[in-house]
Amino acid sequence: LEKKYDEVCDFCKKHKTRIHYVVYGILIAAYLAVVIAACSLNFQRAMPLFVITVLVIFFICWDFLIAKYEDKIAAFFNPGDRYLKKHWFWLKWVWCAALIIIIICWLIFDTTKRGTRQLISFGGLVMYVLLMLIFSKYPTRVAWRPVFSGIGMQFILGILILRTKVGFDVFNWLGIQIQTFLEYSDTGAKFVFGDKYTDHFFAFKVLPIVVFFSTVMSMLYHVGFMQWLIGKVGWIMHIFMGTTPVESLVAAGNIFVGQTESPLLVRPYLPYITKSELHAVMTAGFSTIAGSVLGAYISFGVSSSHLLTASVMSAPASLAASKLFWPETEKPQATLRSGIKMGKSESKNLLEAASQGASASIGLVANITVNVISFLALLRFLDSALSWFGNLFDYPQLNFENICAYVFMPFSFMMGVDWEDSFIVGGLLGYKTFFNEFLAYERLSKFIQNREKGGSMYINGVKRYMTVRSEVIATYALCGFANFGSLGLVIGGLTSIAPSKKKEIANGAFRAMIAGTVACFMTACVAGMLTIPGLEVPCHILLGNASNFTDFPPNNTETVECCWHLFVSANHSEEIFPGGNYSLSFWKVCCQILGQPAFHCT
Repeated sequence: LEKKYDEVCDFCKKHKTRIHYVVYGILIAAYLAVVIAACSLNFQRAMPLFVITVLVIFFICWDFLIAKYEDKIAAFFNPGDRYLKKHWFWLKWVWCAALIIIIICWLIFDTTKRGTRQLISFGGLVMYVLLMLIFSKYPTRVAWRPVFSGIGMQFILGILILRTKVGFDVFNWLGIQIQTFLEYSDTGAKFVFGDKYTDHFFAFKVLPIVVFFSTVMSMLYHVGFMQWLIGKVGWIMHIFMGTTPVESLVAAGNIFVGQTESPLLVRPYLPYITKSELHAVMTAGFSTIAGSVLGAYISFGVSSSHLLTASVMSAPASLAASKLFWPETEKPQATLRSGIKMGKSESKNLLEAASQGASASIGLVANITVNVISFLALLRFLDSALSWFGNLFDYPQLNFENICAYVFMPFSFMMGVDWEDSFIVGGLLGYKTFFNEFLAYERLSKFIQNREKGGSMYINGVKRYMTVRSEVIATYALCGFANFGSLGLVIGGLTSIAPSKKKEIANGAFRAMIAGTVACFMTACVAGMLTIPGLEVPCHILLGNASNFTDFPPNNTETVECCWHLFVSANHSEEIFPGGNYSLSFWKVCCQILGQPAFHCT
């Protein structure tokens, strides 16, 4: 038996590769048979499985072809590359002129169809670019390719996601799947904290999501999926934007992991990067959020599809803002030719990776908890102190949110937020900047819940909720770690990874935080240009507000649309306002807006 066993072992060692191929072939054939069977039974039901299978096959073939025929592919495209380099001086001006003409034509047609609100967002985008250029470290050394390419990638992603049905449906589907997936954390929370765990919503509902997501990300990192995905996204940004591989990989990594974890992907190269690259690494961390806290914001009731879109769109925006605010003046050492390799997981197996991911989340959960407790207590104290001070001048309403609202109101308005909502969004931006985005999203979720409940938009002249458009733009503007609390976290985290860069990290961190904030604002501007929300407020509430409050703008697009519905429904004797009643004030408002000569007005 021992002799036979040794012969079998020798045979397996000798034909190890072939045996692996046979086993993999059998497994792949069985999987394809399952996919075909599922599609034949109900193709609509099996559509997600079919799409995932096609994507996996495509990328496997892509990686195989690139690995085996990389030199031949490079030689094939080499003549085109030489031609571009030879004629690049005049070709870049042709491309810029064509891009400007396309943007102007698109704005004209879109403004004609949608109204002028998109123009404000476009003006805001131009304003932020000019401000970054004026306060740039080296204004005369700016390389415009990363800037325009980054903004262009934002537009392309925004159009695909927000303006095409396929893109919107895909991201909406992804958002729903993520929400469903995160709900599995409720099982562990219920077991540990009991059936009434939702009574303490934040502690026992939101924070377990952070633990669960951290565990899953650690497992994906162990099997190599995250490195593969980040490498693909980073390669795309490197090719289109012309940024260095280190910058591109860190920016891509920040879509999925946190601002202190993503630099670990390129840890061996951090001591050798330039000041501009270091600034880009920090800016990418400030302008995006981690996947672990993404689930927490979704649990607040913020749109999952818009949060996903904001995370993706902010990656190229961070590089564009960084290269504008701190242009490259040195020669980068780490290039594709030098061979960039990402860090690997230190876990021995999948179970250890899951355990390490859960343990790693302890610090994050504790950090979130203590920050929320301390910041809310500090905010309460500030509001009390400011109210006391304001009371001395007969203005007891003075608080921290009001001050922030006045400071950030012009910035929020230039993103495309409705003027009557810009005060509220300005307050949210203040919360995010001086405290953290956790508090800001929690505050935003209350406005979203008030809108979904319905009722009067104003109570005693105070606005209870915003329009959907303002909510969407606020979601994008808040989607980043750019706050003073994260400033210390980035300095401490990066210094521990690259001690030799301690001085450069400390000197550039504040500029990186400003660049990260502006990158989020630029993403919000693009969202404001492209988002098309439906009628967010019921018509009977909208017309009631228009008739009851003198400060409510009665001639906005939604009110006009409701008035047209009112006249059409009256002409055809249809009920158009479910849940609301017709009243004389509604007719008066609509007659004043539309100037109808019909019998209804007389």
